[in-house]
Amino acid sequence: MTIVVGQDTSKTRKTLTVGDQSIAYYSIPEAEAAGLGEFSKLPAALKVVLENMLRFEDGKTVTVDDIKAFSEWGAKGGQNPREIAYRPARVLMQDFTGVPAVVDLAAMRDGIVALGGDAKKINPLVPVDLVIDHSVMIDEFGNPRAFKQNVDREYERNMERYQFLKWGQTAFENFRVVPPGTGICHQVNLEYLAQTVWTDKDQNGEEVAYPDTLVGTDSHTTMVNGAAVLGWGVGGIEAEAAMLGQPISMLIPEVVGFKLTGAMVEGTTGTDLVLKVVEMLRKHGVVGKFVEFYGEGLDNLPLAQRATIANMAPEYGATCGFFPIDAETLRYLEQTGRDKDRIALVEAYAKENGFWRGTDYDPVYTSTLELDMNSIVPAISGPKRPQDYVALTSAAAAFEKVVMEFRGQDESAESERMLDEAPAPDVIADPRKSASVDGEDYTLRDGSVVIASITSCTNTSNPYVLIGAGLVARKARALGLDRKPWVKTSLAPGSQVVTQYLDAAGLSEDLDAVGFNLVGYGCTTCIGNSGPLQPEISKAINENDLIATSVLSGNRNFEGRISPDVRANYLASPPLVVAYALAGDMNIDIANDPIAQTPDGKDVYLKDIWPTDAEIAELVEKVVTREAFLSKYADVFKGDEKWQAVEVSGGATYDWPPTSTYIQNPPYFQGMAQEAGTISDIKDARVLALLGDMITTDHISPAGSFKETTPAGQYLVERQVPVREFNSYGSRRGNHEVMMRGTFANIRIKNEMLDGVEGGYTNGPDGKQTSIYDASMAYQDNGTPLVIFGGEQYGAGSSRDWAAKGTALLGVKAVIAESFERIHRSNLVGMGVIPFEFTNGDSRKSLNLTGEESVSISGLEGDLKPLSSVPCTITYSDGTVKEIELKCRIDTAIEKEYVENGGVLHYVLRDLAKS
Repeated sequence: MTIVVGQDTSKTRKTLTVGDQSIAYYSIPEAEAAGLGEFSKLPAALKVVLENMLRFEDGKTVTVDDIKAFSEWGAKGGQNPREIAYRPARVLMQDFTGVPAVVDLAAMRDGIVALGGDAKKINPLVPVDLVIDHSVMIDEFGNPRAFKQNVDREYERNMERYQFLKWGQTAFENFRVVPPGTGICHQVNLEYLAQTVWTDKDQNGEEVAYPDTLVGTDSHTTMVNGAAVLGWGVGGIEAEAAMLGQPISMLIPEVVGFKLTGAMVEGTTGTDLVLKVVEMLRKHGVVGKFVEFYGEGLDNLPLAQRATIANMAPEYGATCGFFPIDAETLRYLEQTGRDKDRIALVEAYAKENGFWRGTDYDPVYTSTLELDMNSIVPAISGPKRPQDYVALTSAAAAFEKVVMEFRGQDESAESERMLDEAPAPDVIADPRKSASVDGEDYTLRDGSVVIASITSCTNTSNPYVLIGAGLVARKARALGLDRKPWVKTSLAPGSQVVTQYLDAAGLSEDLDAVGFNLVGYGCTTCIGNSGPLQPEISKAINENDLIATSVLSGNRNFEGRISPDVRANYLASPPLVVAYALAGDMNIDIANDPIAQTPDGKDVYLKDIWPTDAEIAELVEKVVTREAFLSKYADVFKGDEKWQAVEVSGGATYDWPPTSTYIQNPPYFQGMAQEAGTISDIKDARVLALLGDMITTDHISPAGSFKETTPAGQYLVERQVPVREFNSYGSRRGNHEVMMRGTFANIRIKNEMLDGVEGGYTNGPDGKQTSIYDASMAYQDNGTPLVIFGGEQYGAGSSRDWAAKGTALLGVKAVIAESFERIHRSNLVGMGVIPFEFTNGDSRKSLNLTGEESVSISGLEGDLKPLSSVPCTITYSDGTVKEIELKCRIDTAIEKEYVENGGVLHYVLRDLAKS
């Protein structure tokens, strides 16, 4: 491909010679010499954005004043929220978010043809890689057949989607697909796709070097920041705009410096470290900010551990968690098979252009905090938020509070935060329940661990914790231990390299022996693809209202995410996942008490099966080799025989199959006018849902499995799809009819308009309880606009574009909340839905909202300025009227244009049609 750089570049463009190679680059020191400002004290993460401004400065989209603003940022103590136009080098997708993105591109091709344009104008202008990793479900587990059978079922369920993606690979330029069974997108990105310093030809045919940057349609795109690649998650619609040449409109961010000192102590893992980091940064407050890690502690932190911390940036709320280039970056690039010339370029470029973290690295930050890694202890987080940190020594006592909360016997703020202290004795009767399981000789109780899964991009990229888990399994096997019979165990690595080094170490056999057989390469349990529990176990849990638990090495544990049968979910390191599978119960104090017994009745403690750091390091050094990475990534785009056999048809535009229940032409661009519209005031809107704090995109967006009694299930049944073939919401993201029926349908969501009801329900126009989808359709038939009310951190979690798409298709014109998470706010704007924030201390509670009100918002027509305050009139059911002020979260001028056009893709489509 060709990058188009700005025209006025002579001041900062220089040539770098590395070995026999000479390559152009945009010099930050040269920008200082040209009088554009003082940049030497900027954090490396922000220098990446600055370089982007230098490279694309054209006097229009990017101006000299934009460049000078970075100098002012440093002068103002790390603050200067100027709007800038940023262009990432590439885009990364996974299949759940990628399929609807490709659906949109295909629909845009139809749309531009209808407007008289050329279909091939709709084409990615930057490299796009889509990794199929979200589709595999754990139907089979705990035996050698599991991997093959799960893959077979994956292809049975998803053939329509795979045919569509293969069409996209042939129809679009700059678009590659990594087939199923290869790995998780973030690990493939970290281990293979990312280059740290990217190169390409500009419009003049000259080779240019610049920082590797990207956006991705998955919130954990941030993982690659561990390798000094600036990247973060965006919604599918924002990623599509970036693909099509639209700059990302953003404000120059604040950068929080997180200083790491010391070193990890014996018996602790990178997972323990990241859980503490998440807790600290959530308390500090970093939503919408960059976090950069620095300090001498980085000298003791391998890149795989850094990637774990960077991965969980969405959990601590930051845009990214960045690690500058240093010697460890180069070591990792070498180990993972990167080209030797590229590694030399990374070092030379970083040192020449001010990106290198040396001993004198001491930038200006907006604010800082510090952590001594010597203080880290083994820990878990749960039961429903990643930031709910619990030291392992307090885990069993903290679970007592969990039970009381779920039983409604302790509703204090302390209980909700899951603080470590155990409840005072004799304060309350033990509310825990138990139940026998049909046909089994064991009893389940509150706290029984029914899922233990080594899964997700977060930890399976880290050989230290994977080797550690294998060694726990080996020591347990030697003592004759096995998983408890009620625990569904699974191992889903992030790449095939993991299996290669586990095999080389002889640890795969040990993991198999305690039930952690390979089930597939993909996200699995972490995204809700945990598959069904044994029917008898599911029945015992649900009929007796047990609080079953899961332990997973993932990054998300929100309510209703992991399994519909599991209410309490805990994040833990892979070695602890194995230990909890052996113990089988969250009530056991595994830090201090016996976790199991040998066949001859001898107690086994965690310390008896926990490996030493030296044992782990010795095996990592021996089996994690450059040759393993080169071998496994040699044919990464080829796929197995199943992928190669997938047939594809179609040309420049897609031949939409009318009977498909997976892929449908969405309505966004049908009948679209040539010219944009205007923003209108919202008049007499009704409330579709009244929601609380921390409503995540998991609550809003359809995810996981669904039943035939739901609107989505009824839609499929009407089309003769058997329940066994429902698959998951995620797999059907290419069908808007299914997805809009599943929006706000999470089984744990609580609409405060209703009294104690969980699930996707509301009151319809007739005042009677019905599904949110049916109420929406009834209101739309009446021509009634709708609004949603929410609390704090509305839209936290994954970058699910369907959380915004579904909201828009349900007829919602505005979402009014106390605060928004970054990605979801952007996605709402990108779909033409306006986010508003309460002001002056107002909230749904202080206003005594019940959902029976009507809402009018004025001040939107005419010359609406970004971030304006606008009046809102609330009319209560008794006729009382209250006037309040809202902050309109259309943050930038370009976002206003997006809303005027009906969304960002409409804006791009009209622009391309005119050109």
